[in-house]
Amino acid sequence: MPVYVYEGKSHAGARIRGERNAANRQQLEQALRRERILPERIIEKQAAKGRKKKIAIRDLAIFFRQFSVMIDAGLPLVQCIDLIGGNLENESFSRVLAEVRGDVEGGASLAAAMRHQPKVFDDLTCNMIAAGESGGILDVILQRLSVYLEKSVKLRGAVKSALIYPVSVITFAGLIVFFLLWKIVPIFVHLFTSLNATLPLPTRIVIELSRFVSSFWWLILGLPVVTVLGLRRYHATEQGRMVLDRLVLQLPILGLVLRKISIARFSRTLGTLVSSGVPILDALSITARTSGNALIEKTLMNVRVAVEQGRTMIEPLRDSGVFPNMVVQMVGVGEQTGSMDAMLQKIADFYEDEVDAATKNMLAMLEPLMIGVLGFTVGGIVISMYMPMFSLISQLSQQVH
Repeated sequence: MPVYVYEGKSHAGARIRGERNAANRQQLEQALRRERILPERIIEKQAAKGRKKKIAIRDLAIFFRQFSVMIDAGLPLVQCIDLIGGNLENESFSRVLAEVRGDVEGGASLAAAMRHQPKVFDDLTCNMIAAGESGGILDVILQRLSVYLEKSVKLRGAVKSALIYPVSVITFAGLIVFFLLWKIVPIFVHLFTSLNATLPLPTRIVIELSRFVSSFWWLILGLPVVTVLGLRRYHATEQGRMVLDRLVLQLPILGLVLRKISIARFSRTLGTLVSSGVPILDALSITARTSGNALIEKTLMNVRVAVEQGRTMIEPLRDSGVFPNMVVQMVGVGEQTGSMDAMLQKIADFYEDEVDAATKNMLAMLEPLMIGVLGFTVGGIVISMYMPMFSLISQLSQQVH
């Protein structure tokens, strides 16, 4: 029988902490309430020890797909969770599913049991599961969840492709230039000084840059770290998040790709929630929180207010300046015809294809550009160092003749 660590308040208001054996969390919660203790936090002791292994979105997608197949085959809910959890390599996920199974055995619904694991099952998942349970279509909802998560993994891959490659190339190029100025150029400077050579302007510029790098290398290496930490702290504020997220969408080339990714994510999330029977106001709130961009989140909350007041979604979407006219018009048609979920899924399919094409085009455009910039920079440094050598060779040849 597992051991649970609990925290709560007594009837008199005193804080109480302790450990106790119980078949599941639901049973322990009921026992504490009978003792007039209001439980605030209950976790399995084994799960509280050590560092938990992260549960990837891909693992969740596979779990929901297996779950849907088992439910469709007619297996009982608890047996499905037990079978899947017992065959998982990820021990953290296995423990989470064991707790979910225990809560379900204790009489809780699947959605309620999953809400006890907010770090693994978010609001979107729990609301869709609740809609599936109430509508008797849990297998369909689980299938939709697996498809949604697989699409999310694909979009995350597109984001990584759009960001990691340019950043890696720029970082590598910067390190090469830094090394040349810090270690290689001073060798030539010593040679030119010993030969009392006359230095052309490009060479003098490179030498001054080299001296600056040699004197302030700590500043050059520390500046990117300080900048990243400063941007992260600024992004943690409400104003900073809005400013930086708006700026990201306005970047040349990269901003267009990230905008398409945001539209695809919005359409897929909202379409999946609406088609699963989640109320539109709840669906808009969940979509806003999972959008990943403050500007889109604000827009969707404005859309929610408009719908709550009986107005259409078109005006807030158009006023945001984020969503193209095509998206706004299709959403408007979906509202008028009652086929919002189908329209949103079509928008998501279209923009996911657009993301693939835009990412490939961006990488194809950036690769020769970055190679050219790197070649120009490194080549310029090398040539500027050899220019005095050509002058010295010319002078020596004249002296010989």
